[in-house]
Amino acid sequence: MVIAGIEGIMKSRGDDWVIIDVSGISFRLQAPTSTLSVLGAPGDRVYLHTYLQVREDNLTLYGFATTEEMRMFELLIGVSGVGPKVALTLLSALNPERFALAIASGNEEVLSSISGVGKKTAARLVLELKGKFEQEGAPIPYPHEDVKAALISLGYSAAEAMSAVATLPSSPELTLEDKIRLALQSFAQTS
Repeated sequence: MVIAGIEGIMKSRGDDWVIIDVSGISFRLQAPTSTLSVLGAPGDRVYLHTYLQVREDNLTLYGFATTEEMRMFELLIGVSGVGPKVALTLLSALNPERFALAIASGNEEVLSSISGVGKKTAARLVLELKGKFEQEGAPIPYPHEDVKAALISLGYSAAEAMSAVATLPSSPELTLEDKIRLALQSFAQTS
């Protein structure tokens, strides 16, 4: 059985969970704070992408605001020693774009600075996931490729461009020009 998504009325939520009523049946979903922060207020109609984890004695439903968050969760729990709790902690601390950037650049310090993720786990994440991001059709694409290319063409190094891209908000309303302007402003702030 696969439950791909759930739509209904949000009844309540806590630090890491939300209850959604679907035609009189209430579902409790575990969710990262990044998802919980965009859901609105109790009584609002919401939709979450879902991942159902089946264990011998437990069925747990996880909810995500975006497919990228859900794919990142699936990648994380596929890494040896990373369970759903650590995966949700990582998702709460890093958006998928910053996570992809940390993996692509091998930045274990960013990962190990997150509560519950030690140096060994951070190293394992980079080791096991870096190759997946380098393959064509990676589950989480490198973020803002167009902005990064524009910054490199302006004379910035690839590392500088990736660093500036990591500061960009994930807003579909931003034009390419807006993103480049924000990235350039990040250079001014770090000087």
